[in-house]
Amino acid sequence: EVHIVETGGGLVPAGGSLRLSCTASGSTFGDYSVGWIRQVPGKDDEGVSCINRHTDQTYYPGSVKGRFTVSTDNAKNTVYLQMNSLKPEDTAVYYCAAVGTYYCTLYGSGVKPSWSYRGQGTRVTVAA
Repeated sequence: EVHIVETGGGLVPAGGSLRLSCTASGSTFGDYSVGWIRQVPGKDDEGVSCINRHTDQTYYPGSVKGRFTVSTDNAKNTVYLQMNSLKPEDTAVYYCAAVGTYYCTLYGSGVKPSWSYRGQGTRVTVAA
């Protein structure tokens, strides 16, 4: 079992920045890569980043590449998502997820994100 908590969401003007944090616990968390998924009502979930915590390989879709950066502090079991140059279309609930290593590689491909455990989400609102 893995327990995940996301923090850091909020309201930000277009062009602004936010950093989301994901802290996880559970004996098997180390077996997983970590992804960030965003959810907007009426739209498919989008995987916006994933990091392999052993190799530091990262994956992003084109919609956020160059603006979002995922990083990890393995000693703290914490993963961060730095979001810069935010746009109104980035408005969503953002979830942190424990992701199988193979499925992490698909997070930049447009395929619906797969995950094993997910947190409760944190809301990000970008005002125009």
